[in-house]
Amino acid sequence: MAVLETVPVLFPVHESSSSFLNTSTIIALTVFFALLCACIVIGHLLEENRWANESITALLLGLCAGVVVLLVSKFQSSRILVFSEDLFFLYLLPPIIFNAGFQVKKKQFFKNITTILLFGVFGTVISFCIISLGAYLLFKKIGITNLDIQDYLAVGAILSATDSVCTLQVLSQDETPLLYSIVFGEGVVNDATSIVLFNAVQSLDINNIDTLTALKLLGTFLYLFFTSTALGIAVGLISAYIIKTLYFGRHSTDREVALMMLMAYLSYMLAELLDLSGILTIFFCGIVMSHYTWHNVTESSRITTKHAFATISFIAETFIFLYVGMDALDIDKWKSSNASPATSVAVSSTLFAMVLVGRAAFVFPIANIANCMKKRENTKIQFRQQFIIWWAGLMRGAVTIALSYNEFSNSDTTSTEDSALMITSTIIVVLFSTVVFGSITKPMIEAMLLRNAKPMVSDATDIPSLEDLNISFLENGDPSEQGQQANNPPRRKNSLQLLISNPTSTIHYWWRKFDDKFMRPVFGGRGFVPFVPSSPTGARDETS
Repeated sequence: MAVLETVPVLFPVHESSSSFLNTSTIIALTVFFALLCACIVIGHLLEENRWANESITALLLGLCAGVVVLLVSKFQSSRILVFSEDLFFLYLLPPIIFNAGFQVKKKQFFKNITTILLFGVFGTVISFCIISLGAYLLFKKIGITNLDIQDYLAVGAILSATDSVCTLQVLSQDETPLLYSIVFGEGVVNDATSIVLFNAVQSLDINNIDTLTALKLLGTFLYLFFTSTALGIAVGLISAYIIKTLYFGRHSTDREVALMMLMAYLSYMLAELLDLSGILTIFFCGIVMSHYTWHNVTESSRITTKHAFATISFIAETFIFLYVGMDALDIDKWKSSNASPATSVAVSSTLFAMVLVGRAAFVFPIANIANCMKKRENTKIQFRQQFIIWWAGLMRGAVTIALSYNEFSNSDTTSTEDSALMITSTIIVVLFSTVVFGSITKPMIEAMLLRNAKPMVSDATDIPSLEDLNISFLENGDPSEQGQQANNPPRRKNSLQLLISNPTSTIHYWWRKFDDKFMRPVFGGRGFVPFVPSSPTGARDETS
């Protein structure tokens, strides 16, 4: 399948005897690179503007470029570059998700892992059911009668996919670590869940739906989640062991950087090859690499990898929003839909209303359920924070558009007009949610949370340090810690009771002990950096 092709609508293609390159391809890439440069410059100038960010800038710039192409081509096409879903899922999405896992604050993320999984799995299923049911009940009243049950279920899966890419732009990991970890972590799990639901709908036999089908779907998701996570962790650990054992930094830091990049991408490709979730795999691979592999390379490689991953991710994010903006004016789809503006607005409004209701139906109940399981007041999700979580998760992006094209571009059962209408309506929802909610989120967070916020409490107070947890164990009378005689042990709680009473802190405590005793000596990491004679910072790295 061709991943990238150009549409020669701006200029006629002249094959030059002195060049083997396609002129239309050169023109298309030149225009896109120029637009990317413009996005970076405009984003820099708007850095202090709380209403704008790079994603919205790229989206609007793509719309403007699409209008220009429309005018130049005399309304024949708005696109100079056409790419299939392969380009998005295989080349643009992996570096974004990997960098997010590589840069994420692991302590904050795993502290909220229960809430993240509740939102990402159960929340997505609730949203999927509400959107599908709402579309089924309301579309017929609008006049959309050619969709079947499978199409309605597909619409629910498509619009349940949040935009984790835009979340990176509108939420700050430093200013709002709790919101960032929950909303972005939910977005990663949500994308994987939505894709699993979408694939299940594609292969679903409508005539034979029963309880066993639902159990099979649950089993499929659990299998994909755990195997994808395990694969990402395994590849991350292998990269750490290889770099620690072979001392690549003795001869070439370039090899260290190249190996990290290639093994990260290899984890994603292996997941796709095995029909697993590449998103989950590369995300957890990034977490493991930042915990072990990154500390095994030389200091120059650390600086290089940190900035290289961030730069590639930034370019991919900007490219996605730029193309979505330009693709929104695909004149062929708008002509094929053959729907009146009123019908188009009605369908788009219905879809977006279902997105609002579907997200509210799980965010507030699940957040309050999670609060009931937390004892400390400072770890509970307040109502204002719940509202921001609901609001920030309303944005839809490239995953939604890609799934929509997959379902309706080559549909055999749905009419061409209704298929085109569903695609254009999905594009309207994506544009509206990204521009409106993406621009308002930052000011809303500042108004609701940061302006009257109390002094930030560090993660160390939320999750006790090893010393604090040792005291907890000593207070419960662990004879090995107190140096008591074995024949006179004091009364104490067992590990199970401590796990039930303080699960997060206890798991963190045992993980740190296991990590320091078994994992880091084998795979490296902070405090276990191999000595590299050729590195000027080798001795310092060894004791840092």
